Amino acid sequence: MALFNSILKSVLSRRIKHIERFMDQPLEVQDALLKSLLKRAKNTEYGKQYGFESIKTLDEYRQRVPIHTYEDLFPQIDRMMRGEASILWPGVVTWFSKSSGTTNAKSKFIPVTKEALENCHYKGGKDLISLYFHNNPASRMFDGKGLAIGGSYKPNERFPNSYYGDVSAVIMANLPRWAGYASTPDPKIALIGEWEEKLERISQAIIDENVTNISGVPTWTIVLLEKILAKTAKKNMLEVWPNFEVFFHGAVAFHPYREIFQKLFPKPDMHYMETYNASEGFFAMKDSLERDDMLLMLDYGVYYEFVPMDELGKLQPKAIGLAEVRLETNYAMVITTNGGLWRYQIGDTIKFTSLNPFRIKISGRTKHFINAFGEELIIENAEVAMSYACKETNAEMVNFTAAPLYIANNTKGAHEWIVEFSKCPDDLSQFVTLLDGKLQSLNSDYEAKRYKNYILQLPIIHLAPQGTFYEWMKQRQKLG
Repeated sequence: MALFNSILKSVLSRRIKHIERFMDQPLEVQDALLKSLLKRAKNTEYGKQYGFESIKTLDEYRQRVPIHTYEDLFPQIDRMMRGEASILWPGVVTWFSKSSGTTNAKSKFIPVTKEALENCHYKGGKDLISLYFHNNPASRMFDGKGLAIGGSYKPNERFPNSYYGDVSAVIMANLPRWAGYASTPDPKIALIGEWEEKLERISQAIIDENVTNISGVPTWTIVLLEKILAKTAKKNMLEVWPNFEVFFHGAVAFHPYREIFQKLFPKPDMHYMETYNASEGFFAMKDSLERDDMLLMLDYGVYYEFVPMDELGKLQPKAIGLAEVRLETNYAMVITTNGGLWRYQIGDTIKFTSLNPFRIKISGRTKHFINAFGEELIIENAEVAMSYACKETNAEMVNFTAAPLYIANNTKGAHEWIVEFSKCPDDLSQFVTLLDGKLQSLNSDYEAKRYKNYILQLPIIHLAPQGTFYEWMKQRQKLG
């Protein structure tokens, strides 16, 4: 494995020069990419409808092609799932990523083309490792194995030899053979559909492996690691995997779970690498071990636009490009991709932390906020405040949700929270005060509505019994 580690580090190091190029010439790289996407899809049904062949400038592209939601593109995607060719992207698409977040159905299905798989999702994974080795040259990560915690996939009953599933499963099912050499468990276990069976089989299969890294969602990773600790009766995961060095994570904010991971892996040089990847593509990743933001990846077949928050809700919101964005301003992200998504509003909100190079933080979802009283409280505010209150009261949080309690019958409004703790706060009333105070310091609109309790009262906290969120997800068949 030592030889494999050295060879792979050498191969991946070549990619750093390409990353440096788009960092130095971001606008040129993005402009060329858009032209390439339009040329590639000019003969598709969609390309002919909007005259891709004659589009010469970005302004023409924006004038002709409207901003879409998933619901707008659903009729075309539905036809693609039935086997129709060259609708949004050339050829027949045989893989679709399934996720939640649509109003017209329980799930949405995102086309995963060969180009998106190879030049976006896989490229993102390779670049993540390249940047990790670049920042940590002494890494021995590939002396051991990587654990990827993913979902499952199933045949598409509407079109033979096509499939749909979680994006992690789509990626795993199509991985090149060499990738299996450095990963665990066996794909037959990793892709089991029933989550609790998968969890049990994975925990049995990997206890005695030399696991050096994990890729996964923090919440589900914690569930697996706690299961392994219960099986082994060890105090922490370093007693199980002494050579463990890095956790590649994404999908949810990490800071509310950081202290839990520090207890699971109590070592000063433990590394955490955040990624921003979704069904629609791989967009950004942490490029420095010292920073807590992510580098926007500009050569993955994804062209970026951004909608200012005051434009959201309009029939056709105005989008801006990278040349026009500002620091610390919330934007809804719009993407054009080699997966056949054209000016697609993904539903995420981000803010730029650096413009040279372009680095971002995820600030939330366009639908994940509370603005019942003009407080404009976004999920990022809630996550930061929750993390702070937990730290100050020695609490450990499993999960939470919040919603507005509306003004009625001469009662004032409030935010009502349901919180599940693995370790309850030393003092719940102090926890509420700290949570509220931090929210006020983070959000001036919330602070104004809390002024002297005129509109909003203190948050109301309900303690959920342990296991509440897990059982709720289980009932909705959303485990894992």
